[in-house]
Order: sequence, then C-alpha cells, then structure tokens
Amino acid sequence: MTVPALFKNLQWKLLAVLIALLLWAAFVGSPELVTSVSAPIQFENVPPNLEMGADTPGQIYLEVQGPASRLRGIVPARTTVLLNLASVQRAGEYTFTVGQNNTDLPAGLKLMRAVPGQVRLRFESRVTADVAVRVRFSTPPSAGYRIGRAEAFPKTLRIVGPETRVKQVGYVETDPIDLSHVQGKAQIHVHAFLPDPQVRFESAPAVEVTITLEKTLDGAAAIRN
Repeated sequence: MTVPALFKNLQWKLLAVLIALLLWAAFVGSPELVTSVSAPIQFENVPPNLEMGADTPGQIYLEVQGPASRLRGIVPARTTVLLNLASVQRAGEYTFTVGQNNTDLPAGLKLMRAVPGQVRLRFESRVTADVAVRVRFSTPPSAGYRIGRAEAFPKTLRIVGPETRVKQVGYVETDPIDLSHVQGKAQIHVHAFLPDPQVRFESAPAVEVTITLEKTLDGAAAIRN
C-alpha cells in the first residue's frame, strides 16, 4: 500500500514542528526588559562648505525595551543614531531630535528614550588661510657657535577649519630641532604642528629647515690661540 505524501518522514516533520514551537515559546515567553546602550552618532548629507563645532557629542545613551532574548544579543557598536543634515544650508545652530525613526535598532526592540533626547549642532563656515612657519629649537648650538640663519621651506603652510578657529592661528611651529651636534650648514626635515584639533593642514605639513651656524668671536679667538 502506498503511503500518503503527508505521512512520509513523519518523525522528522514532527520534530521540526516541535522545535518551532519551542523557539516560539522562548521568544513570546521571554520577559520584557529595559537596558541602556551607548550608541555613536553618525551623520549623512554633511554640508561640504561648513564645519561642525567642537562641542558636537559623539555618543548618545539609548534606553531600549524588548524581550530578554533580544536584548542579550544587542551589540552597541551596531546600534547607531543617524542624523540627516540635509536641512543645514548655512552657518548657525540647528536642533535634531533623537527618536525611533533615526535610531538603528535590531528588530523586536523599542526605543523608550534617548539621553539626551535632542542634539544641538553648531556650524561655521569653512575657511582657509596661509600661516607662517616658525622654526623651533630644543637645544642651542655647541660652545663657540651661534645661529647665523634659519630658514623654513615652505615659509607658509595652508590651514583649513572653522572660521573663528582659523583666525586665531597666527603661525605654526616646527618640531623642536637639536642643534648640539650641528656645525656649519645643515638641512633638517621636520613637521609643523597645529595645537588646535579643530584646525588642520590642507596638505602634509613637511618642512625643510636650512640652518647656518657661525662661529662666535670668543670661539674664533680660542681656535687661534
């Protein structure tokens, strides 16, 4: 007698149904819990001619509710807050509200609240400027010598950043140069440094410093004697 297709491999079908029922019971029967997770802020449609202020927050704390089984698998690095900056067209302050629609949460989880619930961002015009390069020394020349000439090439470097910050930078300094082992003329390759983290160099801040040391009168007299 032919066995109906419904009853073929019946034991495996029953096992599959049992496993599905157990998984469903585990999910539905899991208690609703609330947890807090730190989520990084990401931005889209960033205006190319504006700079965000230094007080821009990097993280937001999210209170998330859901089944315990779901909360146990939540990964903070994959939970993000996405702010759309398409409305930012000019310099000024703009407020954004953090809600379920701009929070990337795994399925089955609900955002209860965000701390802070709003983010206010300050934007400034992006500007550039050419600033002078100053040569910096860590130790003086050895006895009998003095600095006759010290020139940096290039003499200026271009910086870029928020308008108010760029205006405060009058010059940049090179890495400190040790002159204790230099005699005569030397060319030394160093980098320039910007102390303001909101301002950056437009290109690599490599500087070639040409240094000429001259003998002092006391040193020359000592050599003749």
